[in-house]
Amino acid sequence: MTLKAISAGYGRTGTMSLKLALEQLGFGPCHHMIEVIENGEKQVPLWNDALAGKPDFDAIYKGYGSAVDWPSAAFWKELADYYPDAKIILSSRSAESWYDSISETILATVWAPDKWPPQAVEWFKMVSKVLERSFGGAKTKDELIANFLAHEAEVKAAIPADRLLVHSAKDGWDPLCAFLGVPVPEGDYPRTNSKEEFFQHMTKADDL
Repeated sequence: MTLKAISAGYGRTGTMSLKLALEQLGFGPCHHMIEVIENGEKQVPLWNDALAGKPDFDAIYKGYGSAVDWPSAAFWKELADYYPDAKIILSSRSAESWYDSISETILATVWAPDKWPPQAVEWFKMVSKVLERSFGGAKTKDELIANFLAHEAEVKAAIPADRLLVHSAKDGWDPLCAFLGVPVPEGDYPRTNSKEEFFQHMTKADDL
């Protein structure tokens, strides 16, 4: 199995909904940060190696058909090259709404090391490095929004138009299915991972 679809979009851009959508369309299992949380003993060392410049993408994505969310989004350039036949999706939303969401969820936990559960410290350290790789030194609202917009512009400039889909959850099934060349399924496009659901997922990190 190899990756057939990769999202370059940052976390909190509808990545969990996209994960569920891709799995429903036959592009699963889909790698997402939740996979790292649930398989931390195996995944965290692999991502630490990748962050140190020694990625083993074959091991990281063994058994997966697609990848969204961080840590993958921090390696979108490398992944686009490593999997040249994979379609690239840029999961997106407005920069202001993204900042509001990430500041109340991911940043509220990862940037508060005094609150990290002892058994999850190694996972949090790895995620901190992933965010640093994506954000550089951006910390303030204005800096993070500028980084978000620059990231999206970089992806759009680097990936050929026929290989890239910019997709928001509100766009639903039609553009995603047309891009991937699959029929539109019955039922609504998945909508999940609210702020409340995010913190429910985060409790799994306590068990790493």
